[in-house]
Amino acid sequence: MSLSVYIIAYNEAKKIADTINSVLWADEIIVADSASTDETARIAEALGARVVQIPFHGFGHLRNEAIKACTHEWIFSLDTDEQCTPEVRDEILSTLAESPAHDAYLVPRRNYFMGRWIRHSGWYPNFRQPQLFRKGAMKYVESPVHEGYELLSHKPVGRLEQAIWQIPFRDFEEVVKKANRYSSLGACKLADRRVSMGAALGHGIWSFLKHYVAKRGFLDGWPGFVIAFGNFEGTFYRYAKRFEQQEQWLLPKQAALRRPGDVSDK
Repeated sequence: MSLSVYIIAYNEAKKIADTINSVLWADEIIVADSASTDETARIAEALGARVVQIPFHGFGHLRNEAIKACTHEWIFSLDTDEQCTPEVRDEILSTLAESPAHDAYLVPRRNYFMGRWIRHSGWYPNFRQPQLFRKGAMKYVESPVHEGYELLSHKPVGRLEQAIWQIPFRDFEEVVKKANRYSSLGACKLADRRVSMGAALGHGIWSFLKHYVAKRGFLDGWPGFVIAFGNFEGTFYRYAKRFEQQEQWLLPKQAALRRPGDVSDK
């Protein structure tokens, strides 16, 4: 069976080549770009991908539009911080060569951060929405971030055995940027709720403890601490930004200042 791969991207010139190179075995590669201002689109086209421009209205909408651009029966979804492995390639090809038992499959992810494989912190095995699926078997919920999915097939979701790679952060700057961007998008999902700064702090602390203690992030050493702290920051600022929206603080204003005695002051 023929396979399309779609990759969502925005200003990912440093990552897009590695992601595309990991799926050159596919029948079609679609890069769903949202008007990148760097070399993302040029690099993707040079590697043989077809670039489609999709305005960003949230990740759920972006993924649904990317699916529409795919022309083959089966679809494999990758983000620019993910890379397919030879083991996953072989498992996908073997699955499609037979009569697939499912119409959608979850794919485990092996995460790397600060130079090491993260085995705890809730990062392994780590799944997102089904990444291998028959076209028409599912659609994404059109949320701005952390989008869910709706299964449209009567068959249950299956799972692949082999894991792809995910490199969520190449450096600490990306940790900060992602926490800022995702907290802004997440604040939109709280638009119908009233929150407080106390709630922001409480949710942030709980997120830290969940990843560092409950999910045993402490066993990952400093990377585990940074992951938990990053989740604290992202969660805290998500609620804090919603609090800022609901309070609509006004900045202090004053009249234009001129020299004493200026006639316009009288």
